Amino acid sequence: MRRPLQVTLLVLSGLGLLHSALFTDVCLRYVKPGMRPLLIMSGFVLLVLGIAEAAAREGRKGHGSHARGGADSHHGHDHSAVPRVAWLLLLPALSLLFYAPPALGAYTASRQPAKVVAEQDSFDPLPKTSPLPITLTDFTTRVQQDRSLAIKARTVQMSGLVTPAASGGSWYLTRIIISCCAADAQSVKVRIYSNGMPPANTWVTVTGNWHPGGKLGTKSAPVALDAQTVKKIQRPSNGYQDALPFPSA
Repeated sequence: MRRPLQVTLLVLSGLGLLHSALFTDVCLRYVKPGMRPLLIMSGFVLLVLGIAEAAAREGRKGHGSHARGGADSHHGHDHSAVPRVAWLLLLPALSLLFYAPPALGAYTASRQPAKVVAEQDSFDPLPKTSPLPITLTDFTTRVQQDRSLAIKARTVQMSGLVTPAASGGSWYLTRIIISCCAADAQSVKVRIYSNGMPPANTWVTVTGNWHPGGKLGTKSAPVALDAQTVKKIQRPSNGYQDALPFPSA
């Protein structure tokens, strides 16, 4: 690969990382907030390396041109041509600046099985707040493992992403959880029964009661909710966590 292309890739990659992590929140579509400082640092390093390489190349241009030209002429052909495929490396760098892929959403969640929740032996009493703010994971655990049936007849409130279900008449409230970046994403889902389904990828807060079925407190109980209200909200800053709904939701 010729040095001008190397310099271009370094500079564009550095600018792309700084654009997505320092000047915008685009990076949070793909990584956890804790990774942001590392991305900013990486962007500065790539940018400095590119500028340093460009400056060094200018200093060597006059000195090395005759030696390289003589060697290429001696062999009868030019070794300095860049393989066409190398230019494709510019596309990821340019995409960070001009077209960042969207955050993970319903397309990803609909193609994943629900994340398996950890086994839990004991449960603390639920707060008396009504509606009760609860995460999708806690709701799942209470429905299928809490033998005290504390979730029965309680009005709960959860927020997440709308994901279509394979069968009609219901849809999934989803949270996509990442441990590090989008590559390790997993989904936790609660089936919602309501009068209608909001558009896929819409963020909503749902208030309702457990949808009866099977035996509550066992694996036979459906992780499902009969919705009383479904309210559209903005995507929260903690969209890649299974978090409680914001108080304002």
